[in-house]
Amino acid sequence: MMIIEFVGADVEAAGKSVTELTSSWGYQPEPAPTAEPAHGADTKGVDPVAVASLVVSIPSAMLAVADIADRIRKRRRAGELIERAQQLRAQQATARLVCEDRSVDLATLTPDQLLDLIADEHSAT
Repeated sequence: MMIIEFVGADVEAAGKSVTELTSSWGYQPEPAPTAEPAHGADTKGVDPVAVASLVVSIPSAMLAVADIADRIRKRRRAGELIERAQQLRAQQATARLVCEDRSVDLATLTPDQLLDLIADEHSAT
């Protein structure tokens, strides 16, 4: 499973935006249980009451790559997901991919970096 955490003023709208995108690909996100939000360094010093978070899980098959032709198709999806994260950032929300040892702001990744992160997480399980 791929875990995405939304942090910001309107996480419900951010989650809905990404849900609409992934649903169009046939993947429905689900709420993910989490004991502790995986906030990055960019949220330190921010009033925790002012920053809400929402965590969802999406099947990693959405971006897991089987072969070169599949990677070309999935690169387009990865680009769309990153573009959506960049739009959310403009609306004061951050979408972060939660990895085993860290979380990464989706808006800062290239499509290939995102696909490689998914592949690394998938091979670690």
